[in-house]
Amino acid sequence: MDAVERLRRLCIDDQVAGADEGPEWSEALDERTVALVRIAALIANNAPAASMRSAVDDAVAAGVALEEIVAVLEGLIGDVGLPRVVAAAPRIAVALGHGEDLVPDSEA
Repeated sequence: MDAVERLRRLCIDDQVAGADEGPEWSEALDERTVALVRIAALIANNAPAASMRSAVDDAVAAGVALEEIVAVLEGLIGDVGLPRVVAAAPRIAVALGHGEDLVPDSEA
């Protein structure tokens, strides 16, 4: 099934689209991009610390730099709002091992 057909099925909430996982992300996006998109989605959805830690670990393993993760945080401010980004920042800092340096005791 090509991309246009997959998009059409998603647009109409076709149950086949949900059952058929389609091609893996890696077929269309490189591993680093997938990792950054996943982090952005978790920030947007106010995901718990465990999910964020897993995504950050995967991103670091894929070669994503701290500067790129911070750029995702900053870039999302206009889309999801500063409060959502501020809420996610401590979870990301802890996942990156910077919790003691950057996160107040009450949030680590």
